[in-house]
Amino acid sequence: MLTFAILLPFTAAAALAILPLPTGASRGIAIASSALALLSLIVVWTRFTPGGGFQSVQELPWIPALGVAWRVGVDGISLPLALMSGLLFVSAIAWPMEREVNARQYYAWFLFLEGAALGLFLTLDLLIFYVFFDLGLVGMYFLIGRWGHGDAQRSALKFFLYTLAGSLLILLAIIALVLITDPLTFDMRALIAIQPVAGMDVRAGLILLGFVLGFAIKTPLFPVHTWLPPAHVDAPGPASAILAGVLLKMGTYGLVRIPLQMMRETFATYALAIGIVALISILWGSIVAFAQENLKRRIAYTSVNHMGYAVLGIAVAGSALAGQEAARDLALTGAVVEMVAHGLITGALFLIAGAFWARTQEYELGRYGGLAGNAPRMMATMGLASFASLGLPGLAGFVAEVQIFIGAFAVWPWIAAIGLLGLIVTAALFLGMLQRIFFGDRPPALAGFADLSRVELGILAAILALVVLIGVWPAWLLDMIGAGAALAFGGV
Repeated sequence: MLTFAILLPFTAAAALAILPLPTGASRGIAIASSALALLSLIVVWTRFTPGGGFQSVQELPWIPALGVAWRVGVDGISLPLALMSGLLFVSAIAWPMEREVNARQYYAWFLFLEGAALGLFLTLDLLIFYVFFDLGLVGMYFLIGRWGHGDAQRSALKFFLYTLAGSLLILLAIIALVLITDPLTFDMRALIAIQPVAGMDVRAGLILLGFVLGFAIKTPLFPVHTWLPPAHVDAPGPASAILAGVLLKMGTYGLVRIPLQMMRETFATYALAIGIVALISILWGSIVAFAQENLKRRIAYTSVNHMGYAVLGIAVAGSALAGQEAARDLALTGAVVEMVAHGLITGALFLIAGAFWARTQEYELGRYGGLAGNAPRMMATMGLASFASLGLPGLAGFVAEVQIFIGAFAVWPWIAAIGLLGLIVTAALFLGMLQRIFFGDRPPALAGFADLSRVELGILAAILALVVLIGVWPAWLLDMIGAGAALAFGGV
């Protein structure tokens, strides 16, 4: 089922690239293919046993001399991210195009990107992980450059060059890590069990630096985040939803799966430095977001803030000492829940931002106002997503952040205390955004502003229903992730 979920989008993308299909047929094939991929992941979920390590494993030799194979499997960390990604791809593909040009190629690139993203979360081979990591850059580059607006080609190029530089650092670190291993293997399970660089201080530090810097660019963290705002501003709304909801998680997931799990001793040595960078990202992202007058740019900087929370949880988990296992597991569980919650919440926010652009071709907050009467559906969905993003109790963001901060207070209370300031600024920026868009005087140019269509509302309702479900009944998700977080430090 996992191989099917990866290969189906690639196959459908190839079919759309070759066959001269009309827009409606292309859209139907893309929606059906992404929905079937999601359904296959749901089937795997129904068979998944929390605490059982890697499951649904399939292995087929590819390059035996190097220990490379087609290896796929899921645990309590990767399965929630794959499920969230599958849902967001269905939503983004089903969302109306902002500009209906070259629809067949548009949907083909979305499916190509879906195959790469699911492959990254589901693979258990380090070399194939890198292949999927790079393929994700290609898909998003074309979606931004060909279907974006404004200075889209420049933004796409900046995105590609930044993240390619990060991927090259990751490749060098992978090669160095694997060359130390005896016998030579790219099997993630074996590398986690072996811990190949334990006790090798200088070399281990350089390998860790390659991984952390490469994944920091992808996440992104301060100060290597500058590619993100222009990429979001100039991308079409559905592509922004995938960029924030799925592609950024490749960075945080990579931090967990590779340096945290495969280099536990080295990661613990440098965890405080990583935690401080995460704290800076939390504060910088929220403060800079508060100053933005562009709707998409404001949401983009909140991603820097929220990914800072996730990395803080990862750093806390990696630094926890003997006797702090509860704090360690709590922080890592919170970090993974944050990845899932941020994907759903920010994915919804960027789809809504795309709806604004489709109606007005405008992102400047100063051009909006008084839309509560015209667009009550848009106000309700954007309000719910915004409250979830600022961490309101009863919604998914709160479930994630409360665990991260409880774990952080147990290990680094001063970092946790300072990090709480980010929550205050985030609340202010989202409340101010809602007030400026939906209340006050309505500009005459917005007199005919249209509310969300049934299709748009249905897609957002599905995403936000999960945000509420996680907030009011998180046990089903926490059981799966918590068991995976505990096994991350002691077994495969």
